[in-house]
Amino acid sequence: MQGSDLVCLFDGVPDRNAAERLKGLLIAVEREALPATGVGEYYWADLIGLPVVNTASETLGQVKNLLETGAHNVLCVLSDDGVERLLPFVAHVVLAVEKAKDGEAGCVRVDWGSDW
Repeated sequence: MQGSDLVCLFDGVPDRNAAERLKGLLIAVEREALPATGVGEYYWADLIGLPVVNTASETLGQVKNLLETGAHNVLCVLSDDGVERLLPFVAHVVLAVEKAKDGEAGCVRVDWGSDW
């Protein structure tokens, strides 16, 4: 780490000038290369596609993607009828993320009304 930036070296990118030509490109790694997540930690890719269920057991839709904002991350939830909801990914809204296990689907449990 260099301040708040990550500095790294890639094969075939010998210097700063070569690295600058890669600016704006996405970097990907194989899933197996990622460290295991701890309690309460999730890779965004693990959340995409999970159903979102509120405290009234209503399914609000599925996680379409996440947005990174200055204040907090935001879940983009798309319902079957095309309604998109933006839910703040904060503890008082996202109550639990249940990971899929033994053939059962996981879900994101939220405190968010279906009429909001």
